[in-house]
Amino acid sequence: GRLVESGGGVVQAGGSLRLSCTASGLNFDDLTMGWFRQVPGKEREGVAAIDLWGVTIYANSVKGRFTISNDNAKNTLYLQMKSLTPEDTAMYYCAADRRDWQLLPEYTYWGQGTQVTVSS
Repeated sequence: GRLVESGGGVVQAGGSLRLSCTASGLNFDDLTMGWFRQVPGKEREGVAAIDLWGVTIYANSVKGRFTISNDNAKNTLYLQMKSLTPEDTAMYYCAADRRDWQLLPEYTYWGQGTQVTVSS
């Protein structure tokens, strides 16, 4: 399986971005999908996850600002981010697994990441 993220970029504080993650060779119907982020020198942090029943979970730091969703017909995962702050600056990764790891970075499949930079 292969995951490819897109949609990152530079945005001003208070702005919005939508990240996408397209999967190939994987069946979304069988998977839990997650978004993670990482800044240099820090551990990878779970941001949001959605299981095969559509149940979502969010890190406290993004609740009310980020929304995870998927389109199984397109094999695409999304992360809508709003009210961005400089603290959201990171490399964002999508991940997939048949096991429900929720926000733990134990997923089997990972994308290459897309950079999000929020300027103040």
